[in-house]
Formats: sequence, structure tokens, C-alpha cells
Amino acid sequence: MCVCFGTGTEGIKNAEDRQAFKDMMESIKEPCIASKVVENIEDAIEFTKEIGLPVIIRPAYTLGGTGGGIAETFEELEEIAGSGLRMSRVHQILVEKCITGWKEVEYEVMRDSAGNCITICNMENLDPVGVHTGDSIVVAPSQTLADKEYQMLRTSAIKIISALKIEGGCNVQFALNPNSFEYAVIEVNPRVSRSSALASKATGYPIAKVATKIALGYTLDEIKNEVTGKTYACFEPVLDYVVVKIPKWPFKKFLTANRTLGTQMKATGEVMAIAPNLEAGLMKAIRSLEENMNSFIMPGLQSLEKEEILEKLKDIDNDRIFVIAEAIRREISVEQIHEITTIDRFFIGSIYKIVRMENELAINEMNSRLLLKAKKLGFPDKVIAKLSGKTEEEIRRIRLENGIIANFKMVDTCAAEFEAKTPYYYSSYDEENEAKQSDKRKIMVLRFSDQFELDKELNLIIVVCMAYGP
Repeated sequence: MCVCFGTGTEGIKNAEDRQAFKDMMESIKEPCIASKVVENIEDAIEFTKEIGLPVIIRPAYTLGGTGGGIAETFEELEEIAGSGLRMSRVHQILVEKCITGWKEVEYEVMRDSAGNCITICNMENLDPVGVHTGDSIVVAPSQTLADKEYQMLRTSAIKIISALKIEGGCNVQFALNPNSFEYAVIEVNPRVSRSSALASKATGYPIAKVATKIALGYTLDEIKNEVTGKTYACFEPVLDYVVVKIPKWPFKKFLTANRTLGTQMKATGEVMAIAPNLEAGLMKAIRSLEENMNSFIMPGLQSLEKEEILEKLKDIDNDRIFVIAEAIRREISVEQIHEITTIDRFFIGSIYKIVRMENELAINEMNSRLLLKAKKLGFPDKVIAKLSGKTEEEIRRIRLENGIIANFKMVDTCAAEFEAKTPYYYSSYDEENEAKQSDKRKIMVLRFSDQFELDKELNLIIVVCMAYGP
């Protein structure tokens, strides 16, 4: 669901209409990828002959990349262009030079009618350009950008949202050449979208609420930040943690569906995890998918030969992150994995750290130091027990005997610069606990799987706790 607040029809047209957007970017000297707006297949073929294959087809006025895709051949071009023209409500598509392999970075930006503008959050896709951001694993804040790159793209995002006269939230997507400072604007979503929901949860900044107040005439310096109770909406959020989003795909329900990922979004949901480091965030998010996965060990991959794993690395699908982990177990180098997938070495290195910990747990005698190290990387007791040859009860006992318990860190939008009135928390195995004790009445909600049988007495206790508190 996507909602536009406050922004006028001209701003929406300039952002959503492919030709108007291209003209606007050229007028403010913001780089775009070589492209052309066409309204028939013949013009699409003619332009493709000028710039060469492959090309990306982006239909105008569709959501989630509907009708689009990457054409590697002229046969695919005719098929995808025809689909895109049918899907577009204005019978218009953008034919764009494919720059697969560049980094994809997003900035969530907020602007009011007075021209005040802030960046709420920047996010980096683990998958390079070529995979729709809704189908990509996304990390916030960006992990591989140098400060010069971060500031360059931030300045561009603010410049773009100001030129479009957006009033409310806006998502700006960039492609960044990993080997230089060259970048290009992919597109702008002049609305509160799925990326906005992620940025809002990741930072604690209520994007939809602020955008609604801006639509009513308030400016950012008049809207109070309800988390701190002291700062205002013009105060940019600060993240002192890592947020990981992993999409949820419906492929288990549709077994014959094409699992290849591209510019057309196939995910029907997503999970988000907050952790002190990227490795723990990835491990948390995998468990949250509710697909009986507790780690990067995917059943079925272990039986494949090394050559088969190398071939599977070329597949851009929902299993790719697990295939990368298996490739590392087969001693395929980070550099070789990067060459095949074009995923940044930093992200592959994070998966390498997780696989290395699997090996440490398997070959070393369990002790408190090793256990704490594994917990800080996001390993659950169940996985540690299986890898170390112990029972889950034994691992839990060692943890408790050595004081290795989860603490809770605060999400307060300001990295503790101001006291928070209504923060929320994420679990961590760092030493410091930021959770504040309260004597207020509390409610505990217990969730069980369908297979778990409750006796009547326990079920009654849960109902009473939820209704009245202790």
C-alpha cells in the first residue's frame, strides 16, 4: 500500500511520469542512466540498438516494478516491452541501459511546505542493481559507503526532493558505481511506501504521521518528536545499531513459480531485525522468516558438488544468500564469489564470519569465551548445541552459569543524545543494558505454533495475564 500526502499533482507527475522525471533530472543536472521513453515496441528496439543490450524496461505509473524486467536479447525485449506497455496506465515505458552490478542505495527524505528538508535514513541493498529493492536484502544505515559517497548522495536526494516540491515523505533510489564516485538517479517514489515503513521502524521516526501533519500545514520545526518529547521532526534520526530487512516470498505456496528475482517485485512481505552488528542482524532476520531456518545452513545444499555450488551462485533467486554461505564452506574465496555475484565484498565477508564461527563451534571445546562470541554474532542456543555436539539444555546451563544473558538496547531516534520518553528496544549480548525498569502493570503475550498443544490450565493463565496483567 502506498499513500501520497501533501504533494501536489505536478510533483507526483514529475516523479512518476518517466519522460517528465528524466526532463526534471536533466534540468537540475542530476545524472540519469542512458534511457528513452517510448510508447511502442518498435521504438524500444530502435533505441536498444543504439545503446546495446542488456536493457531494463520500467513501465510508467505501476507499483513494484509491475510489467518491467531485464532484457538480455531482442526476443526478451519484445516480450517484456509488450507486457510493460500493457501494464502502464499511460501506455509508456522507459528503456534504460542496464548497469547491473552497481550498488543500489536509497534515501528516505522528508520535506515541508516551507522548504525544510531532512534525510531520515539511508539504506543499502545487499543485492546490486538488477534486483527490485522489495526483493533485496536491505541494510540500514549503509555499510559500504565512504563519507564522501554518503554526503554526495544525501545532497543529491535533498536537491531532487526540493526540485519536485515534495511535501511529505519521499524515497530516492540511486545506483552507485562501486569503482568510482559515478552515480545515477534510478527513480523517486513521491509517497509513503514499503521503504518508508522500513525506515520508520528502523529509526523510530513516525514518517506517515509526520507526513500527515505536513499535509495539514504544519512544518517540521512545529512537529514534536514523541519519542524524545524534546526534539522536533526537523531533527535527523541517528542510528547506533544495524537494521536488516529480508523479504518473504510466497514460493512455498506456489511451487511452480519462477523464483528468479529481477526488477519486478515478487515478495509479499518482509521481516526486520535490529542488532549491534550486521552478522547478528542477518541471523535474527533469518529466524524471523518462520521457514524453520535458524542459521545459514540450508538443507539440500550440502549434498551438491563444489561445481554445482559455483553454478548456483549465478542464479539470482531467494536462496542466493544461503548458497553464498555454502560456497564459503567449500572454500570458494570471497573474491571469486564477488566476481560471480557482484555483491560487495563487505557483505560476503559478514557471511564469512558467520561460517567461520560455525567451524569454531564444531572443532573447539565449548567454553564461556567461545559461547559469548557466538551469541554476539546472533547464534541461537539450538544452533550452537547442534554444531558443538551438545544439547540445548547444556548450552543454556553454560550461558546462565557464566552470566551470558541478553541485554536490551534502546531505539530512541537520537543515539542517547536526549532522554527518550517512549523508546523501544532490541536484544543484544553486549554488556550494557539500557532497558529501564518500570513498576507499571505489564502484559505478556505468548505465541505458540499450531503444533503446540496447550492444556486448559496454561491456556487460562495466558488469558488472565493478557486481560489483567500481574
